[in-house]
This record gives sequence, structure tokens and C-alpha cells, in this order.
Amino acid sequence: MTYSRANPSPRYRDLQTMYRELHDVGEKNLGQPPGKTFPGMSVMPQLHRIRALVERTGAHSVLDYGCGKGQQYAPMPLKDADGNAYDDVIDFWGVDFVQCYDPCYEPYSKLPEGRFDAVISTDVLEHCPEQDVPWIIDEIFAFAERCVYANIACYPAKKHLPNGENAHCTIKPVEWWREHLLAASARRAHLVWEIWVQSVVRTREGERIEEQRIGQG
Repeated sequence: MTYSRANPSPRYRDLQTMYRELHDVGEKNLGQPPGKTFPGMSVMPQLHRIRALVERTGAHSVLDYGCGKGQQYAPMPLKDADGNAYDDVIDFWGVDFVQCYDPCYEPYSKLPEGRFDAVISTDVLEHCPEQDVPWIIDEIFAFAERCVYANIACYPAKKHLPNGENAHCTIKPVEWWREHLLAASARRAHLVWEIWVQSVVRTREGERIEEQRIGQG
């Protein structure tokens, strides 16, 4: 069966219920209170890459698709590589505004209207059920006017769902993600997009995270 925004899979609905519970009560397995469960700070390691993409495409508006609680956009001092100071993430990126969207956090649960110069989605897609990934990626690309940025983990999360499952419910190899991303981007060839896929590599010294870039433009 082909699923969509109008007809998501039963698994999608079940996961939304569990993610809403995590937002409300916290992640008990890790002892995280609600305020520290999906706060949105996973975007922080991606700030410089997103900034470079925003500057390259001249983006002025950003949709954060899967923003968590949105704490990443609170005032906080930031500096770039040249030591220039910024008041917050929006100032650091040099954009006019950021629209937050997260279907599992009530304040940001309403699906946005219109389109945005840039759409970002950090630490999100691996939390989506496999059967819904195609329409979710397509929706992310459809919201974008100029560019898309995302990162995807191909390994288990530290967090667990209320039913005991790992929070990363779709763990797939890079090529699997590449296939779905290329399919979505082929329908919007004008977009510049950059996706970083992170995998665990085992060496004699232990484990390390290896990143691969998938993109266009």
C-alpha cells in the first residue's frame, strides 16, 4: 500500500502517540525530564553547514521540519569561525525568520502553509516509519523553494520509546536513503539539497561516526 499525508500508515499514528508521550513525560530510560526530551538541540552541530547552504542559495526563510521543542531558537550567544558574535541561531544564519513544525509537540503541531526558501530536518527521518519515509521526504522537498538540508543517523539512538523500542525506528544503509532522496529531488530539479548520512564504523581502536554527503547543486 502507498501511504501519504492524508493516509499515513498505522505505524505512523502509533509512533506519533508515543513521541507525544515522550514530549509530555520525558524519557524515563535515560532519566530525562520533559524539557530535555527532544528539545531541538540536534540542529546545533549542523549550524555551520546550514549557514553555508543558506548563504549559497540566498535563503531568507527557513522551515525546521521536526523541530522538537524549538529550544534551539532561544537567545544564546554564538560565534562564527572569524569570532563574530551573534544573538541566536536565526541571527547566525542571517535569515528573516524560522517556522517551527513538529507533529508530536503541540505548540508546533500545525502543518505549515506555503513554502519556504530553505527546509531543514535534523535527526528526524530515522524516527519515521519505513513505509512513510517516501511521502515524508517528498513533503520536505515540496515545502522548499531554494534548498533542503537534513542529516540522518544509520545507527540506534540512546532514547527508547515508551514501549521499549529504539527511537530510531528506521535504520537503513546509505544507499537506501540515497534512493529515496534522489526520487524526491528528481521531481524538483531546481532545488539545491544537502543530506549528511552518519554511520557507525568499527575499527581496531573502537567505533567512530563516519559521514557521507548526498546532494545536488
